[in-house]
Amino acid sequence: MDWLSVDQVAEALGLHVRTVRGYIRDGRLRAQRIGKQYRISRADLDAFTGVAAQPGSTVDVTTIMQVEDIDRANADRVTTAVIAVAGQGLRVQTVFDEKRGRLRVMAFGDPGACAELLRIVEAVVRG
Repeated sequence: MDWLSVDQVAEALGLHVRTVRGYIRDGRLRAQRIGKQYRISRADLDAFTGVAAQPGSTVDVTTIMQVEDIDRANADRVTTAVIAVAGQGLRVQTVFDEKRGRLRVMAFGDPGACAELLRIVEAVVRG
C-alpha cells in the first residue's frame, strides 16, 4: 500500500500542513498513526479528493471563513480580492459586521478554486 506523510498530502493539495492535520482531527481525512506521525493511504486521499467519483460527476465545496477583529478598510480589501476570484468556478458572498469587527466569506463551487480563495484570503488578512 502507498502511504503519504502529512507534508506530502499538504503539498499535493496545495494546503498548509496544519489544515491537513485539522482534517485528520475532524475525521474528514482518514489517516493511520504510525509511531508519532500520521500516514495517509493513497486510497483514503483519493476518496477525500473525490478522485474515485464517476466520470462526468461534479464535486462542489461549500466554504465559510470567518475573520475576527477586522476593520472596515481591511474587510473591503478582502472583499475586493474575493470578488476578483469569484468568476473562476466560484459563487461568493461576504458579510461584514462592523459592530463585532467580523467578516464572513462564503464560497460555493469548485474545490480547487475554493482552496485558492482560502490562500488569497489568508494572504490579504495576514498582509
